[in-house]
Amino acid sequence: MPYYKRIRELREDHDLTQKEVASYLNMKQPQYFRYENGNRDIPSDVLISLAKLYKVSVDYILGLKDNMN
Repeated sequence: MPYYKRIRELREDHDLTQKEVASYLNMKQPQYFRYENGNRDIPSDVLISLAKLYKVSVDYILGLKDNMN
């Protein structure tokens, strides 16, 4: 699964809006929208922050592992 589909799935599983996640990441919602739709690559610092938010590994977000830890 591509990372952008996985971050959307994680956000929805945690009942968060794009605006809430963008606020957590200190960015505006349109910028986060581009990551979630695969229009922009996610910088490593944002990827790490998302992994911390959802309590999963970066490898899971990137699709390198199928289990969350």
